[in-house]
Amino acid sequence: MDVFKASFGVALLFVLSACGNAKSTESVYKKSASPYCAQTRIQSKYIVEWEDDRFTTEFAESEEDFKENFLKPKLDEIRSAEPDYVAAFNQPVRTSNLQQTFADSQSWGQEIIEASAAWSRGYSGQNVIVGVVDSFVDTTHPQLKGNILINDREIPGNGIDDDGNGYVDDVAGYSFISQPGTNPSTNPHGTHVSGIIAADPSYGRVKGVAPQAKIVPAPFISNDGQGSLGDAILAMQYVASRGAKIINASWGGAPCVGALGSAFAKLSAQGILLIVAAGNSGIDIDQYPVYPASFLIPNQITVAASTSLDFLASWSNNGYQGTHLAAPGAQILSTVPGNSYGYMDGTSMSAPFVAGAAAVLWSARPEASAAQIRQALVRSVDISAGHEFRVASRGRLNIRKALEELQRILP
Repeated sequence: MDVFKASFGVALLFVLSACGNAKSTESVYKKSASPYCAQTRIQSKYIVEWEDDRFTTEFAESEEDFKENFLKPKLDEIRSAEPDYVAAFNQPVRTSNLQQTFADSQSWGQEIIEASAAWSRGYSGQNVIVGVVDSFVDTTHPQLKGNILINDREIPGNGIDDDGNGYVDDVAGYSFISQPGTNPSTNPHGTHVSGIIAADPSYGRVKGVAPQAKIVPAPFISNDGQGSLGDAILAMQYVASRGAKIINASWGGAPCVGALGSAFAKLSAQGILLIVAAGNSGIDIDQYPVYPASFLIPNQITVAASTSLDFLASWSNNGYQGTHLAAPGAQILSTVPGNSYGYMDGTSMSAPFVAGAAAVLWSARPEASAAQIRQALVRSVDISAGHEFRVASRGRLNIRKALEELQRILP
């Protein structure tokens, strides 16, 4: 009798506990109370994180419609859901078109990080895939065309998902831009970023940091410089599925979306290295966090901008905890749409220097983990008297030293 009572009590406790943990639309649906988040919310669009670790974006006429007609019937399958919010490039960013002839000094960024020390040893990013989650990339630019990863299981232009991966005609990447009819020539950002990473010098005067790496473009930011955090998550999922070992994220958004942090953490756990621009507001992001730059995720590197005089750019975000190293970001020459070139400023340019450097290191030691590549890059920075940076490492990217550090990590 006493045993029965005890068993019944345990069973009752289990039932009550299970009831207490039962999902509801209120427990699954999360919405920030921040006024700033309310201003940047995208109406009628929602981010859903599923129990099988997928993310999707969904649409509904209203919040109540979303909860009642989408969430409630699928509660068992959904981990969390929340409104979608705006993502955008970090300003200031400026560009100027150039003639087709250039001086060697215009590659100051590659020179100061000693990229040639790796190139001379045959390490140029070969067999390494980099996901560029950004605006449109001009995949026809002569200096980029040969370094775009082509999906040869997809037949171009037939309107069919030939390889069954869920994306129709994703031959040279895939567009996650919600705005229809976006013309890549009106927004040079993604093309410029891609050139810094992997421009092929055989077809022009720009030389990418990793000129033999392959780029997977996954644009989600439209002509106006804005996109959605939900689309950014989908784009990152996509490049990971295409084999990217590195993802370049030269953009930011409101600290409103828990799903963004969850997505970054999942990608990090998959062994993907996440290279993030620190932002261009000249603030200490340890005191005033910005995202995704301020995520403290194991395989993330947040990058501040340095100048040709080897100082921190006045407009670069910084922080001894939230930013990890600096890299060239002022007056950077790279590819822009239409077989042309331009200068741009910003931590958006600094991040791809580090992404390219990571590709170079991985081409030297393909067996390295993302954590080891990160460690080599952050530990090996240049630090000189009077030029210390307000970043965790106190220094600026140096590829030659990073290769030496990687050899110590992996003798």
